[in-house]
Amino acid sequence: MKGQENAKRALEIAVSGAHNILMIGPPGSGKTMLAKRIPTIMPPMSFEEALETTKIYSVAGSLLNKGGLIKKRPFRAPHHTISDVGMVGGGHPPRPGEISLANNGVLFLDELPEFKRNVLEVLRQPLEERRINITRAGISVTYPAKFMLVAAMNPCPCGYLGDRIHTCTCSVAQIQRYRSRISGPLLDRIDLHIEVPALSYKELSSKEEGIGSKEVLERVLRAREIQRERFKNFKINTNSEMQASHLKKFCKLDKESQSLIKDAVEHLGISARVYSRILKIARTIADLDESDDIKVDHVAEAIQYRILDRKLLF
Repeated sequence: MKGQENAKRALEIAVSGAHNILMIGPPGSGKTMLAKRIPTIMPPMSFEEALETTKIYSVAGSLLNKGGLIKKRPFRAPHHTISDVGMVGGGHPPRPGEISLANNGVLFLDELPEFKRNVLEVLRQPLEERRINITRAGISVTYPAKFMLVAAMNPCPCGYLGDRIHTCTCSVAQIQRYRSRISGPLLDRIDLHIEVPALSYKELSSKEEGIGSKEVLERVLRAREIQRERFKNFKINTNSEMQASHLKKFCKLDKESQSLIKDAVEHLGISARVYSRILKIARTIADLDESDDIKVDHVAEAIQYRILDRKLLF
């Protein structure tokens, strides 16, 4: 894929640490294409993951290969008209929804603000707990929901806020209403918010070959191996799963980094949840650099992936 090097870098970080990501940009900037390329840079599924995913598809009646294991990571992209039951599961008896069908893979929500508010809000629990509990008429089941959330949206209703060529026709009130369709608590649970601007003619006409998925995958695999070794005595596998105790142990900062993140907290007014997510992203960036310590450059890069906190687009 041509151009969008900053977005590619952010996606590499997201996959390396299993972080959730939101892409914001005008129509035609490549958000959907980028999302569809994510499975090509994800580590192969382990036997345990393949077995777990196959069981879910079997329960849902969606196992198309008649008994064979599902070996490719799922990529689910439900339409924005989906119901909350379709998203999280339900029915009689309860069946898995999209978040469980995306288990060990990607859940892609295109045009995020167009989804019903109640559908987006039911994502909050599974994003934290990585499972969903469904209770219907005396029956209670728990399905796994260990998915990587990838979302995309326009910067405003018309799609051209901040565009270099097109003029935005939206009023401030319209932009605010559009943005408010996504609640603050949900945004807090999305680790990276990145801008995907429209490509210039120079980028579109360039004959230079970009970095391929194979090269990115090699870096992702190295970062994941570092995390597996780090967490071998804990019941987690990736940086995104770290809790407060893990952050204290594995995300120590030097004075310069502490000062930088302190300024970010004070000037951006970020929540405690966002603070911890910045630390997790910085840890992943350090892993990609194969650095034992989190350095100030890693923290600075992590902070820049919170563009909605910095209100650069609104």
